[in-house]
Amino acid sequence: MSGHSQFKNIMYRKGAQDAKKARVFAKLARDITIAAKSGMPEPDKNPRLRLAIQAARAESMPKDNIERAIAKASQTAGGADYVSMRYEGFGPGKVAVIVEAMTDNKNRTAGNVRTIFGKRGGVMGETGSVTFNFERIGFIQYPLATADADKMFESALEAGANDVATDEEHHDIETLPDDLNAVTEALEKVFGTPSASRLEWKPTVTTEITDEETARKLLDFIDALEDDDDVQKVYHNAEISDELMEKLAQ
Repeated sequence: MSGHSQFKNIMYRKGAQDAKKARVFAKLARDITIAAKSGMPEPDKNPRLRLAIQAARAESMPKDNIERAIAKASQTAGGADYVSMRYEGFGPGKVAVIVEAMTDNKNRTAGNVRTIFGKRGGVMGETGSVTFNFERIGFIQYPLATADADKMFESALEAGANDVATDEEHHDIETLPDDLNAVTEALEKVFGTPSASRLEWKPTVTTEITDEETARKLLDFIDALEDDDDVQKVYHNAEISDELMEKLAQ
């Protein structure tokens, strides 16, 4: 499961996420509302909604916030219609970057993303300009305490997964994109609802960042993108050593 470890070490430096809780909750609420609109408003009958609620609970989102987000889905009159957008380009150090957003105003979001690229050492590209550095995968995650590594590995492969990696916090399961739903449903019967089940971009080629200044600029660049209200996920192909990350964290 190479490709996920370097995403995780970005979070090492952020430490206190409390300062961003309001923004995180807003994005999670949007996910819940969109999921509820896409099918039945009952989690038991809507797998996408069930996973969105699980993700919100994993971030300690209050129950009232979750219920309001579900209720908002039924308030169709005057409600915002969100569309998915993808932006591509290069960040500091010529790192390939994919930005996925959910927006009710394409011009606003495109302008915001373009400004962040321009002001923080990045270069926006055309659609398809960097995706050849990545592959589309299905990604499922369970907390480490769910099962031991052998049990998770055997169950995931039996369910049709391609690979499983276990670290000190999680079991990360990789599938083919078309197999994501089937594998998730099979694992739910054994282990319950996962903490994550989604499509992701996994780098097939990485760009190593070795100097502190470039690494700092890259992390600030990614922070700025993630802070935008419309941005849901940021993927990149940077490879940053743990030693350098620890140095930056100080």
